[in-house]
Amino acid sequence: MVRPRIVVHGGAWDIPEDELDAHERGCRAAAEVGWKVLLDGGSAVDAVEAAVRVMEDDPTFDAGVGAFLNAVGEVELDAAIMDGATLAAGAVAALRHVRAPVSVARAVMERTQHVLLVGEGAALFAEAQGFEQCRTSDLLVGRELERWRAIQQQRGFDVRTVFSGQKSAPRGTVGAVAMDARGNLAAATSTGGTPNKMPGRVGDSPLIGAGTYADNNTAAISATGWGEGFIRLVVAKTICDLIEFGFPPEQAVEEVMRRLETRVGGSGGVIVLDRAGRMVIRYNTPRMARAWVDGQGEIHSAV
Repeated sequence: MVRPRIVVHGGAWDIPEDELDAHERGCRAAAEVGWKVLLDGGSAVDAVEAAVRVMEDDPTFDAGVGAFLNAVGEVELDAAIMDGATLAAGAVAALRHVRAPVSVARAVMERTQHVLLVGEGAALFAEAQGFEQCRTSDLLVGRELERWRAIQQQRGFDVRTVFSGQKSAPRGTVGAVAMDARGNLAAATSTGGTPNKMPGRVGDSPLIGAGTYADNNTAAISATGWGEGFIRLVVAKTICDLIEFGFPPEQAVEEVMRRLETRVGGSGGVIVLDRAGRMVIRYNTPRMARAWVDGQGEIHSAV
């Protein structure tokens, strides 16, 4: 038996001062829920799903309730989950009218022979599996409607600026990585994507190897940031590959974050938990919301 560990994030961007407390509280609440699952003997997959569900229900973040509106005023949600013991994975993208995309992703993993379902197919699957249906208005908060209306009036809106310095813009993608008492790793990520995205746009979060990955032989990783950059570098799997090649986890993360900046001008961050229980958190944005449980079982949080 090993000591369980969990790390969660609530997005990497230029979080303004008046929202720091909400982001820190939200991450801590998620870590506490996931930690309790682990202490009660639950699996790493159970823990990351539970932690992410807390943040999907928290309008502070860009996942589930509080997600961005796309260019035509709809909420489309992406999520993924992966089991490091078996390399089983499930994901949904451009999912509409469902409150708990990470749980739908887990159902894809456990109840189908597929990894990724998108759009109408994902919605039909969620309905058939009995997941709660909802309206766009049930996921919408007032700030996002106001933001969407303001963006419609802008010319040349560049989504990349929202991660590096435009304080009024984004909310954070959420994610979690965990190790259970049996030493198994898991990762999960959930997001509403980027503001004013084209309908059908899919970022890195539901793409296995880009924004989410878990392998007991290396590490569990959840990413957040400008998804297109993470996709181009297959960030999560690349970190795992470097660890497998013998890089210490800190060095592997530093190298991939360096490539993210220099090769594709990417912005964001990652949380990493390797097979030895070592934690790494890195970001190149002004701030990143996160919480974690240390080796003594103490819960920490920061932005």
